[in-house]
Amino acid sequence: MKIPKHVAIILDGNGRWAKKRGMPRNYGHTMGAKNVEVICKAAHDLGIEYVTMYAFSTENWNRPQNEVDALMKLLSSYLKNCIKTADKNNMRVRVIGDTSRLDDKFQQQIAVLERESAHNTGLNLQIAINYGARDEMIRGMKKMWQDGISAEEITEEKYASYLDTKDIPDPDLMIRTSGEQRLSNFLLWQFAYSELYFTEVPWPDFTPEELRKAVEDYSGRDRRYGKIEEE
Repeated sequence: MKIPKHVAIILDGNGRWAKKRGMPRNYGHTMGAKNVEVICKAAHDLGIEYVTMYAFSTENWNRPQNEVDALMKLLSSYLKNCIKTADKNNMRVRVIGDTSRLDDKFQQQIAVLERESAHNTGLNLQIAINYGARDEMIRGMKKMWQDGISAEEITEEKYASYLDTKDIPDPDLMIRTSGEQRLSNFLLWQFAYSELYFTEVPWPDFTPEELRKAVEDYSGRDRRYGKIEEE
């Protein structure tokens, strides 16, 4: 089976999952957070090297304030516990997105987690928090302008080095759970040649078996990058 080096996942369906069970939306988010470690372990066992998860988008600030507050609290708690998890699982964790909007304590947690896990050599986990692809690209362009990059110097490689995902390979496979079939402003530059996989399964019910199904589907695809199929 052909294993993708990098899998990106849009974690969708937490609220709908909880609603079907007559539970508060925040319960769905809590169960979704618990599933992250399960899927990360499964990904590592399959031989996947990088996993990027879409946890909180720039658009998510438009949700009801009580839900935003609950999500921020949950993410902060997860990152705090993730320091021990990352060490136990030899996992390197990085956060992508505009973290400047997060409070100082949250930013400090991110800095500690990234520093403490930087030496780990197992799975690379990227968590997208306050991330939006258009925002990422605009921030990258502004930084290039500040650095005095001329038009003649701009290449795909140069531009990619100004994105949040610099030094991280582009995803081979994108998975979106819960039946939605759109990219929702996630890694638009990086998904240029990614294979897309959509499943009806909501994120809290997305098991290692479901991950394997996605990888098996990916394994059967022919990635030609614009070239013709060789006879």
